[in-house]
Amino acid sequence: MSLVGRRVAVRVPATTANLGPGFDTLGLALSVYDELTVEAVERPGVRVHVEGVGAGEVPTDESNLVASSLLHALSALGVEAPGLELHARNTIPHGRGLGSSGAAVVAGIVAAKGLLEGVVDVDDETLLRLATEIEGHPDNVAPALFGGLAIAWTTLAGPAQKTLLVHRGVSPLILVPETTLSTKVARSLQPEHVPHEDAVFNVSRSALLVAALTQSPELLFAATEDKLHQSYRASAMPETAHVVALLREHGLPAVVSGAGPSVLVLANGAGQRLEAADLIARHAGVHWAPLMLAVDVKGATVEAIPGDPA
Repeated sequence: MSLVGRRVAVRVPATTANLGPGFDTLGLALSVYDELTVEAVERPGVRVHVEGVGAGEVPTDESNLVASSLLHALSALGVEAPGLELHARNTIPHGRGLGSSGAAVVAGIVAAKGLLEGVVDVDDETLLRLATEIEGHPDNVAPALFGGLAIAWTTLAGPAQKTLLVHRGVSPLILVPETTLSTKVARSLQPEHVPHEDAVFNVSRSALLVAALTQSPELLFAATEDKLHQSYRASAMPETAHVVALLREHGLPAVVSGAGPSVLVLANGAGQRLEAADLIARHAGVHWAPLMLAVDVKGATVEAIPGDPA
């Protein structure tokens, strides 16, 4: 069956991973979105049109991460790719620890699912597997795919995840700096081995964090303590480390968002979130843009666009 003429619209949330102690394990979907429309056309090749974040910077051919992820999914599902016209409208900041690359991967894979509706059945397990094959870690792609709080892990059979609902009292604040940091650079600062007591510390805090996010947000400050990754990466983003320390000195549950350099505050209520934003506005040494967000509960969505192209 030819896919030519099919059009789909995709929406993918930003994510924040690690959440302090849950290194490469925990991720949260946030209410900032990239949107994508894809049309299968007769003309061969891939053309990508980008608006917003990344316009004029990211590739506009098949090497674009959204496009290459879409092509990877079609190939893996045994479908020959048609010509493709992609229109991306991006609002997720790049290089800031908000899962922009994971969102791009998920957008492409979910677009493939939409184009194949009624031709190939693509279940959630397949979506997660395909996304993890490209991204390398499931902790960002799982919440981007399914929303909410994701606990992600890998097995001999492949990646797996469990989605949990977040307590309504949790009020995320993202503080976005003007500077960027690559995930590769951040990961290069990680030691191969950590002290046993630090590993035990993080196991306890990760378990507590799941309880705090789902049932007891008053425990978020203690639950966001970490000894596995943030201190090792501090030299690459000193301003981020300063902001995290400043917030925590005032009893606010702040952590590095993903690989940084953005800061995530998992506030217990709107009042504490405003307190954190005000503190940074008054005392931070560089400009930090505050994003007062909600937890996204839907994850990535795709729907067919009926009728002729506009």
